[in-house]
Parts: sequence; structure tokens; C-alpha cells
Amino acid sequence: VVCNYSSGACRPLVQALRPAYAWTMHIYVYLVLHIFRLLLELLYDKGSSAQQKDLEILLLRHQLRILQRKLPQSPRVSNWEKGILAVLAAQFRRCSKITGRKLDEALLLFKPDTVLRWHRQLVRGKWTFRRVGRPRVGAELEQLIVWLATENPRWGYSKIEGELLKLGYHVSRSSVRNVLRRRKIRPSPKRSRQGSTWRSFLGHYAGQMVACDFFTIETIRLQTLYVLFFIELGTRRVHLAGCTGHPTGVWVTQQARNFVWDSQDVGDQKVPVRFLIHDRDAKFTFSFNTVFEAEGIEAVLTPYRSPKANAFAQRWVRTVREECLDHLLIIGERHLRRVLAEYVEYYNHRRAHQGIGQRVPIPLAERRLATSGRVHCRDVLGGVIHDYYRADTHAA
Repeated sequence: VVCNYSSGACRPLVQALRPAYAWTMHIYVYLVLHIFRLLLELLYDKGSSAQQKDLEILLLRHQLRILQRKLPQSPRVSNWEKGILAVLAAQFRRCSKITGRKLDEALLLFKPDTVLRWHRQLVRGKWTFRRVGRPRVGAELEQLIVWLATENPRWGYSKIEGELLKLGYHVSRSSVRNVLRRRKIRPSPKRSRQGSTWRSFLGHYAGQMVACDFFTIETIRLQTLYVLFFIELGTRRVHLAGCTGHPTGVWVTQQARNFVWDSQDVGDQKVPVRFLIHDRDAKFTFSFNTVFEAEGIEAVLTPYRSPKANAFAQRWVRTVREECLDHLLIIGERHLRRVLAEYVEYYNHRRAHQGIGQRVPIPLAERRLATSGRVHCRDVLGGVIHDYYRADTHAA
């Protein structure tokens, strides 16, 4: 293709290519000049005398000392520069057979130990073969070892090894020790000195404890209604005793009898109830405690003005308010009884609880949970709560 530059037709193309061409020529010129300067330095060193070289070395060393005083810290060097300095320092030390003191005088910007450490890193990178030995413990198995050690502070390395062998993991005692040391978990004697926590201590007796308490509701006509309930600490199952506007001692005692009779009729508790927790409210009379003492249940009174001592009952009061009662206007006692009965039915059979591993207080063992089919929604309390379930396609 012939292009006449004087005609102006190719002038835009030439102007577009001019920056790239000028940049390429600049690189070539820089490389040529740099190579030429290196050749001149080699020729100059070859023809110079030993006295001139010594004077030049002294001059360069003096300039480096001046720069060393001016710089606030040592300069940052790249990996290539580190490698060159390390190789030159090692070769200089090997050829001249100097001591560490002489090498310290020759190296001005860096300490000899630093340069020698760079050289050791180069030597270490030369040998790329893999170390042969026992394979590292997997992440899942390591998490299991840590879990067993933290859950059981009295277990030593051998006990954890035996427990893992029972689960199908063949791990040596030293591997268990190395994992726990890496996670900074102390050995068994030191871990066992911490003692058991209140959670683990009370968890052993949770199935034998029942808590009860009152809470109040204001109706639409500003009438105060009292609700009495019982909750099993082990299963979180709630028993609605009743609601009334006048909680007399006779009424409270009768609700205690009803609760005891209902518990005996159901008979689904694996461990019998041994303790009843309630506060020091005057509504819990002597006859109320006598009903439970006749059944071998000891009443445990909480300290004065200490609602946290009956934490399970207080937590259920908060739950029933946030999920149910705060979204409704209660008309009267019958309305409140119907609302609470429907909510307690949902709470015991359909609501998952975090405290018991996302299970329900009363599992439906006789019904198989469907894993396939369409998901349906059931409205509780007219849509205040939505309960989701999967219809079993094989039920028909």
C-alpha cells in the first residue's frame, strides 16, 4: 500500500502510531546506552591500577556512610537485589577468607547476619523435595479433637485417642497432643481444674425440675388477668394451669392438684419430677407447697426480687408476649384462655427450640416426618403465627 504523506490522507494514522513508536525507540536507546556504560566500566576497571581501585572503594564507602546517616531506616530491597547481595557476600567471604568483623566493615547498608540469612533462604529454596512423614490431621478430625477436649476437661490424650478409635478414627496419642498444643488447649490436669459450669451441672438435673410463675394481661376494658403456668426445664414443655382475675390461695392450690393429676395421667416423663421452682409470691401458699410435697416434690424458693433465678419461666413469659399477646387485644377471661390454649398447643408440638437442639418439646414419634411433597402453611391464631409443614405424598 502506497501512502502519500504530503497529500494528508495518511496523516491521522501516522499521528496515532507516533507515541508507540517513540516509546519503543526510547526503550531501545536506554538499553543500548546501559550496555555501553557497563562495557566502559569493565574496560576502565581492567586498565586501572590497584591504587586507583582502592581510592575508588574508599570514595564509594564514604558516600555510603553519608547516606546511611541521612536515611531514617534501611532501604527496602527486592528479592532479586537480595539474591545478588547474598551471592556476592558469600562469594566474597569464600574467596578472601575474611572473618565476620571484616564482612561487617564491607557491608554498610545491611548487617552481615541479614545477608547470610538471605543466602540461607536461597539455599533452602534450592531443595524442593517433599518431606516424607506422617500426614497432617484433617480439618474435620482436628475440629472433632478440639470439641472432645473442650467438652470433657477431664479427658487426657489417651482417653481422646480411645474415643476417636470408637468413632472409626485411627489417630495416635502424639497427634492428639500436637493438635491440642497447636490450638493452645492445656492438658487434662490443668483443664480439669476449671471445674464444671452451672450449665453442665444444672443440665444433669433439668429433667427433674419444674418451674412455675404468674404473669398478668390487661384486657381491652383494662381488667387485670393473672395466668399461672408450669414449664418443664428439661423438655421446655409448658402446662397452662389457668387464668383468673382473682388468684386466691384456694384457686392456686386447686391448679396445683390439677397439674399433679394431669402429670400422673400422661405418664410420659422418663425421670420423675423432684423439684419445683417458684418465687416468694404470697399467692403460693403453704397448701400449694403441701400438694407437691405429698408427691415427693420439693419446693425451691428463689431469692427476693431475683427474677433471673427463675430464668426459664421468665423466658417463656417473654416468648408468649412477643409472639402472641402483644399482637392481640384480649376481650376477657374466656378469650384469653382460648388464645393461650391454642398457642401452648403450637408451642409444645410445632415450635422448634434452640435450647434443646431445634427440637420440639413433645415430638410426634408416631408420625413420620415427610421429606418430599408440597410445603403448606397453617395459620395459628388467625394468622398471627404461621406454621409450615410438608404434606406427605405417600399418606394416601
